Amino acid sequence: MKLDEMIKNMLVAEAYEAQKMAYVPYSDFCVGAALLAKNGKVYRGCNIENASYTPTNCGERTAFFKAVSEGVTEFDAIAIVGNKRGEKGELCAPCGVCRQVMAEFCDPEEFKIILAAGEETSVYSLKELLPLGFTKKNLDMGRF
Repeated sequence: MKLDEMIKNMLVAEAYEAQKMAYVPYSDFCVGAALLAKNGKVYRGCNIENASYTPTNCGERTAFFKAVSEGVTEFDAIAIVGNKRGEKGELCAPCGVCRQVMAEFCDPEEFKIILAAGEETSVYSLKELLPLGFTKKNLDMGRF
């Protein structure tokens, strides 16, 4: 997918809107994500913390799980923003678990990951951020 400037800007704006919903009483680090499905629909996600930490869910996975729970499993791009509440952030890359979730549903060569902080943006392919991800192909080959 060729990611034009208008789509990129729209996804970043949607990610900032999603970020406003972050539930972060422990870290105060707010993440927002906007996931573009191949059908054109955008799914927003924010991070949701929990006092026992391990049930915490990242914004990226929240967006993916919302889409998948509605039967959507094909995606073109995601925009991600993250920063401490009230502070100017830096580019915020997805964690390893989120990258693996992306690998489950996205073509590593084609899926675009847009990182944004203020006016700064960088775009990566999933393959660039997860060069040796564990996928269905590994299971088909009998490697565990």
